[in-house]
Amino acid sequence: MDVEQLCWLPLEELAPLIETGQVSPVELTEATLARIERFGPRLNAFVTVTAATARAEARAAEAAIRAGDYRGPLHGVPVSVKDLFATRDAPTTAGSRILADWRPDYDAAVIERLRAAGAVLVGKTTLHEFALGGTSINPHYGPVRNPWDLERVPGGSSGGSAAAVAAGLSTLSLGSETGNSTRRPAAYCGIIGLKPTYGRISRYGAVPAAWSLDHVGIFARSARGAAAALDALSGPDHRDHASAAAHPPVSPLSGQVAGLRAGVPEAYLAEELTGEAAANWEAALATLARLGLRVRAVALPSVRWTALVSTTIMQAEAATYHRRWLRERPGDYGADVRERLQLGLALTATDYLTAQRGRQLIADEVAAALREVDVLIAPTTVAPAPRIADGLSIVGDRPTAVGPHFFNLLRLYSLLGLPVVSTPSGFTAAGLPLAIQIAGRPFAERTVLEVAAAYAAATDWLTRRPPVA
Repeated sequence: MDVEQLCWLPLEELAPLIETGQVSPVELTEATLARIERFGPRLNAFVTVTAATARAEARAAEAAIRAGDYRGPLHGVPVSVKDLFATRDAPTTAGSRILADWRPDYDAAVIERLRAAGAVLVGKTTLHEFALGGTSINPHYGPVRNPWDLERVPGGSSGGSAAAVAAGLSTLSLGSETGNSTRRPAAYCGIIGLKPTYGRISRYGAVPAAWSLDHVGIFARSARGAAAALDALSGPDHRDHASAAAHPPVSPLSGQVAGLRAGVPEAYLAEELTGEAAANWEAALATLARLGLRVRAVALPSVRWTALVSTTIMQAEAATYHRRWLRERPGDYGADVRERLQLGLALTATDYLTAQRGRQLIADEVAAALREVDVLIAPTTVAPAPRIADGLSIVGDRPTAVGPHFFNLLRLYSLLGLPVVSTPSGFTAAGLPLAIQIAGRPFAERTVLEVAAAYAAATDWLTRRPPVA
């Protein structure tokens, strides 16, 4: 196989080739760096390319594997990370002017785990400023472009990470999710995006957006690859106050899902799911039914408040973190992020606590539903990626619209900390990806990934490559 073709392999196919010496981590890394040099500037997927570090890590991985010290499926594999995870050997900008010159003297927890697993870090990916937006249109570093159409956004805030995996510029990438910053980019870029249970992956060393909502996200080319990465990254960490003690292993997946009960929150789909997206959703449901899932509607009336509750909590917590910079350096923020943070400063303690009460009400209702079904499924987005020229306000970013519209489902699973995965479900006539999302009970990542793996095996959506790659 041509070495550049290895850049497209999902982790579960690539790792055995590396373990058995059929693939050289050094050659694979060089091929990945060559692709980054060729396509990275067109996509603007990277803030920093860590070529020298990557080459050193690849040489070390190759030597260790040859000596019989194989560490697992990430060993020798090229990965990238969203540029809000602290790295001791590269700048960490958080996509901002304020942190443009910050060079941490420590690694974030996920970087520690990647290094321990022998992964090869090829670069830090571009994001929406401070991870506070849904487009990855960044006023300081430029817009990230979608490899399926360079005139369209990849989604945000983890747009660079999603674009990098979709374009074959890294096998895996790590992002974050506070509202929907893993699932939406994955949907727009036609790849897997996994947001695990709150607390499953340590956030130590990640620049926060909102403490009670932030998650580490995983971008991959397959559900099995995401599962293997999750196992490598999971584990308790006393440095993160939200770190969980329970970390049931996920790999290997069987792909067997017959008999699972799937709930569909239909009320939140009717208003905005139309045209190609509606037809795509019906086809996805038919495929899941053929796989043996027992699909039925579920009523979640309190979920209509999710967008408002999530936005209130997010803006209040984000403004708390940024309050000094907002006072001292307001002109160093992009206009959209500064506006969001200023709105957060205007919120009262009563607003915040009322939102937290609403959060518990929604959580109780969803928990009751998940006692009756095993997973909740819905489209990830109601439309394909919008154009960069449409600006910073994109489909779904209407947090004060609290009727039964789809944005509530995007925010629901980060608000409640439930595991959820987005997987491609097809393409529009214009060749733009569409996706479905599968959510489950706390720490039920294996279940949601089993459904995603079975669905992928029944379709060919994950095998397609974007034209800009």
